[in-house]
Amino acid sequence: MHETGRTTAELIVECLENEGVTHVFGIPGEENILLVDALSRSSIDYVLTRHEQGASFMAEVYGRLTGKAGVCSATLGPGAINLLLGVADATTNSTPVLALSAQVGMRRSYKETHQSVDLVSMFAPVTKWSALVATPGAVPEMVRKAFKLAQTERPGAVYLAVPEDVEDADAPADAGPLRVNVPRPDDPSATQIARAAEILQSARNPVLLAGHGAARSDASAAVRRFAESLGMPVATTFHGKGVMPDDHPLALGAVGFMRHDYVNFGFDQADVIVAAGYELQEFDPARINPRGDTKIIHVHRFPAEVDVHYDVAVGLHADIGGCLDALAAAVVRDRPYSSGQERIRALLADELDRGRADDSFPLTPARIVADTRTVLGRDDIALVDTGALKMWMARLYPTYEPNTCLISNGLSTMGWTVPGAIAAKIARPSANVLVATGDGSFLMNSQEIETALRLGTPMVILIWVDDAYGLISWKMDLEIGHNVDTRFRNPDFVAYAESFGAKGFRVSSADELLPTLREALSSNTVSVVACPVDYSANSALIAALGELDESWS
Repeated sequence: MHETGRTTAELIVECLENEGVTHVFGIPGEENILLVDALSRSSIDYVLTRHEQGASFMAEVYGRLTGKAGVCSATLGPGAINLLLGVADATTNSTPVLALSAQVGMRRSYKETHQSVDLVSMFAPVTKWSALVATPGAVPEMVRKAFKLAQTERPGAVYLAVPEDVEDADAPADAGPLRVNVPRPDDPSATQIARAAEILQSARNPVLLAGHGAARSDASAAVRRFAESLGMPVATTFHGKGVMPDDHPLALGAVGFMRHDYVNFGFDQADVIVAAGYELQEFDPARINPRGDTKIIHVHRFPAEVDVHYDVAVGLHADIGGCLDALAAAVVRDRPYSSGQERIRALLADELDRGRADDSFPLTPARIVADTRTVLGRDDIALVDTGALKMWMARLYPTYEPNTCLISNGLSTMGWTVPGAIAAKIARPSANVLVATGDGSFLMNSQEIETALRLGTPMVILIWVDDAYGLISWKMDLEIGHNVDTRFRNPDFVAYAESFGAKGFRVSSADELLPTLREALSSNTVSVVACPVDYSANSALIAALGELDESWS
């Protein structure tokens, strides 16, 4: 019997409840059973996953969609190490996550012992803070600090290791959760607004680039107001898709493709880039400022990273929406800026329309993108895995609201979308959720189908089947003229899905995909759709872009 009536594990759970945590994703182990038991008696739902990596991706997607730190949990040693990939993905994708794991007891931490590795040092390079909870009395401060660091700009992951004997120790009778305070952004500097306005006043062809920071700070309305007020075209990063609706006449599309794409022509003519919420991990700024001579107005909550191709002329470090509104009010223009967004928009629309009408089989990437867009509503969520399909979805999938086309472009991790879709459905239960994944990525975490079925979180998993690591094949073809060691064999995906109790579908012609997706979405369960794709379009796209590059004027 514990003298204070509660364990440190119970105090940790009280602190999690105080932070508004609703779900913890993870797998219990011998050394954290008290924490899991305490969670079972709390208001927090413990989501049992089939792999700790899946738990970390669920926490990441939950954090990305809610803005509150997603929490994942594991035992010590191998369990904790399995959390590492999703934790690193969260940090590089600027997403709040708290990873909790057990650790060997303090009484044996100083020596070589079973399942003991230095987890704090292991997590340190991929988190904002990594620490050991060495004493029960530190729990309230450490949990509060963890959430504050994870959720404030720039958001990212944090890690806490809890030794097994600390978890079981008496919690101090006077220890309790600390008050949650939320930092508020400053108002933009009037001096900096004036400097930025002076640059825009004399600009001829400025472009606004909306990045991940704009998506997570609810700056979409401000981006539209700014663009419409000044007649300025808007491009987004892959993470920023939807901040500017792709059906808006000033939308340019998403930038970040590995070659000079349509949207890049808008930057070729730009003399000023207003970068709202852009972060360099999203893509190399050399792709939009190759000579390093374009003036950049950096609008974010924090200063820009140093890069020769991102040499900031003026930095506005405050609330992104507030900065854009203030800047728009300070710029006086009697005519809109000149731009070529109409031609760029027409090129994108034409490519998608041609794909929609293409009946070849296996399906072209553009046909799959077009049918995926047709079947999903404006507020539904598509999670796009890493691979060749990411390039096609990022380029061509029209997106109308932020965080409705989720892409990992910080670490560009494979295998995150199936577990991530579970968290997406938890965070946005009214939205349809579709996973777009390659066959290589799918099998990395496909075991979480069982988790989804057990939880009752319906989703459609659309597998682009090419029996290869398609993006690596594409890169090899581009760089060395051929590809090697990228092909593999797949299981029968329909039988595989059905073995879990999910629905399985096989697409056998181009005209089957759309009705199959509609049936899968209406099934209200986990559905796996295997769709063969012909990636010969990859080489054709590169050739077409190269020809366009030479003829653009």
